Amino acid sequence: MTEATVLIVDDEPAIRDMVDIALNTAGFECLQAANAGEAHAVIIDKTPDLVLLDWMMPGTSGLELLRRLRRDELTAKIPIIMLTAKAEEDNMVQCLNSGADDYISKPFSPRELVARIHALLRRKDPADADQAIEVDQLHYDPVSHHATIEGKPIAMGPTEFRLLGFFLTHQERVYSRGQILDHVWGSNTYVDERTVDVHIKRLRNALSLADQARFIQTVRGAGYRFSQKLVGE
Repeated sequence: MTEATVLIVDDEPAIRDMVDIALNTAGFECLQAANAGEAHAVIIDKTPDLVLLDWMMPGTSGLELLRRLRRDELTAKIPIIMLTAKAEEDNMVQCLNSGADDYISKPFSPRELVARIHALLRRKDPADADQAIEVDQLHYDPVSHHATIEGKPIAMGPTEFRLLGFFLTHQERVYSRGQILDHVWGSNTYVDERTVDVHIKRLRNALSLADQARFIQTVRGAGYRFSQKLVGE
């Protein structure tokens, strides 16, 4: 079983390292970020299973980053536990109302933190990310890394496979080229946005059997959308 990945966001290296050691001992894989900007890039690029987010950081605060993550559909469902020295009830209420899943005050017990992480991850549906998806005659299985149309394997590259997975799990909404780049290529990859057009064309060619390419629709001036509805419906 693959262990969950936790992103630790704190401007104090000693706290990050302490938490990292405790979580590694408990079987988690850890990523680290020292500020909100770095954390956001890691979240988009690596998609951790859970984020431990310090409230008080120089520049953009953890609370501001939390609100930003909750506004974006790509990151809205990532479990987030806030870490803070603010122990007052009003602060806890503000934190939870802003979208945090849980809240733990500093100083905290590593055992309590691990227990809270386990409890929060149990509330997630672990099958969602690995669930096969079927649309019309198209079958996509992220676990076996196979995609078929009418039972026949689709020949496509790894980027097209990731792109197809993104569209299938984010149907009926328009995404700009920039948003697609961030999610499929990662925010730390510097490529021209027109690269998306090239891979969309390749993906459409791969899906041309049984007219499955019709689901990937161009929205002029906005981007692309995967929709099972005909344009104009």
